[in-house]
This record gives sequence, C-alpha cells and structure tokens, in this order.
Amino acid sequence: MTRRRKNPHEAILTEGVAALCARDPDLARIVDIAGPPPPREREPGFGALLRIIIGQQVSAKAADALWRRTVEQIDPLTPTAVAAADEVTFRACGFSRQKIVYARHLAAEVMADRLDFASFNDMDDASVTAALTRLKGIGPWSAEIYLLFALGRPDVWPIGDLAVQIAVKRIKRLRSHPSPKRMTRIGEAWRPWRSAAAMLLWHAYAKLPVD
Repeated sequence: MTRRRKNPHEAILTEGVAALCARDPDLARIVDIAGPPPPREREPGFGALLRIIIGQQVSAKAADALWRRTVEQIDPLTPTAVAAADEVTFRACGFSRQKIVYARHLAAEVMADRLDFASFNDMDDASVTAALTRLKGIGPWSAEIYLLFALGRPDVWPIGDLAVQIAVKRIKRLRSHPSPKRMTRIGEAWRPWRSAAAMLLWHAYAKLPVD
C-alpha cells in the first residue's frame, strides 16, 4: 500500500503548530483563544508571485481586493496577458506605477524562460531566494512569502513583516517594537517550524484582542 505524501502546507498547520504550542505557551494561547490558523496555500508559479507583488506594503484586506480586481480585469491571468495589458487596465486593478513595472518585468522573465518555477522544487530556501530576489520588486520579504505560501517550506521566518513584528511584541509582552536582530533571536526557539510560528502570529495579529 502506497502511503500518501503529506502536503507540506498541512504539515506546517498540523505538526508544526502542535509542536510549537507544546513548546511555547504564548503560541499555545493564540490557538486557545482564536483557534488554529487558517490555510493560506497558493498554487506555485506566476500567479502566486504576482499576487505577492500586489500585496506589497498594503494590508491583507486591501491586497485581497486588489487581487480580485486583477483576476476580473485580466482574464486569463497569464504572463502573456499581463505583458499585453495597458496602463488603464492596471490602474483599474489598483496597481501603482511601480507595481506595473514589477508585474511587466515578471511576465517578461517568465515568457523568456528566465524564470523556471518548477526548478524551485529541487532547490534549497537560499537558492530560491537568490533566484527570486534578482527580479525587479522582489526583495527578501516577497521571496519568504513565496517560500511559505507557494512552496510550503517549513522554516521560513519573515522578520521584516510588520504584522509578525507587532504580534511578537504583543504575545511576548515586549516593551518596544522588536528589532530585526531581536526577531531573529526570538525565532531561533521556534526552529525547525518558524513557518508555523509566522502563521500563528499572523493569526494572532488578525484575531486576538489588543491588550
């Protein structure tokens, strides 16, 4: 009998969350109050990365609205269609001028076969990050979000994410906003499931009352 290979996103939300809650009472409190974090899995590829670009420096609610308009305005949402879209179409979707540049660059890279999403399956996190961050508009945060949501990598720790920082400050009862160095140090205790920690912290940011 062939055993079904566990979806990596499922592992993060089951094994990872359970392991962290058993280890850290502050993370366990999130689940006790707000329940388990919801899945945020994305199909790997062009659409997932475009959605990350759309979500840069806006709230999750705003990003969802922008994505819905994009899917409605550019159908089918393919690299060819994005490359062919005019500025009026992008503006109707809610793209800033900068994000139009990033979206067109991403589409061009995929169309020219300079970005092979399938190859990421055989690459470690650092190599995927290096491949993604050479693109216009893709920095460490965007690469980390792709690793977590699209590839289901278990130990991604987005220390530059503002919501994660705020949630860390709240659940750890810190007096000041955590610096990148402090975020890195706090995250060490959550290896090898830092992706699960991030999911819990996003959940806490959205659902837990402010103390």
